[in-house]
Amino acid sequence: MSSVTATTPAPAGTAPASARPRLDWRLRFGALSLIWGFSFLLIKVGTQGYAPFQVTFGRLAFGTAVLAVAMAVRRERLPRGARTWGHLAVAGFLLNALPFSLFAFAELTIPSTLAGICNATSPLWGMALSLVALSEDRPTRVRVAGLGLGFLGVLTVLGAWQGFEGLDARGTALALLASLSYPVGWIYVRRTLAGSSHSNLSLTGGQLLLATVQLAVVTPLFTTLPTTLAVGPLLAIAALGMLGTGLAVLVQYGLVAEVGPTTGQMVTYFVPVIAAAAGITLLDEPLTWSTPIGAAIVLAGAALTQARPKPPA
Repeated sequence: MSSVTATTPAPAGTAPASARPRLDWRLRFGALSLIWGFSFLLIKVGTQGYAPFQVTFGRLAFGTAVLAVAMAVRRERLPRGARTWGHLAVAGFLLNALPFSLFAFAELTIPSTLAGICNATSPLWGMALSLVALSEDRPTRVRVAGLGLGFLGVLTVLGAWQGFEGLDARGTALALLASLSYPVGWIYVRRTLAGSSHSNLSLTGGQLLLATVQLAVVTPLFTTLPTTLAVGPLLAIAALGMLGTGLAVLVQYGLVAEVGPTTGQMVTYFVPVIAAAAGITLLDEPLTWSTPIGAAIVLAGAALTQARPKPPA
């Protein structure tokens, strides 16, 4: 979910013509938007039968399995070196284990629609963090304006003028914290793993594996085995892992390699729209006027924060 989801840095640039997939990139772009947009609905369905940590563990296990198959097909190995594995453990926590768990806990009490909109705030958090964490990425006036506009949109979604009436503060805070975890993780990855000699697929496979191990340790400590097998929620978790975590990573790599990171990141702006449509249509979640208006403001602000000044002619 989100362009700051669960991956180590994908390669920029353009793929060689011989390596380009047969399926048009626009179709893959649309498929990725749908997969990540429906992820929030799948989380909601999963938590109806299983504990949040169990949902996250299943999601990571299925996602890791998909990447393991992809690595086997491409004959790639996991990274080597204790330092690399240490950095991947931190990345797996910040980009996978923590935000996935927080979203699962959040959706116990908030609609999947709201969770999807909260996810769209990741570029805003990233912009705010860049003010202090990335000296080489100084903001412009337009980007700072986008930051302010984006958080104004968040307040609109939450109904600040009504005193946040009817809002589950804990669930919303968890979803926003999950969205914050992504740019924190990306900054860490950028500072520690950028320029690694290992492939992106290899690094991400190791990252997801370590995140799965983390949840394998935590889940038994805080949950008990379910007394009945909830088939529907289990299928939702499997789809969430195989599609929303495993396949989505592979599709994202191809997109970024072919059309560049800027276009690839545009998926972020379609995810909350699809998440809202899915939640309202399939789960009968409520919709007030402030939700779509606020979401549009959030996305406009997020787009401005990604604006880069044009190089001098």
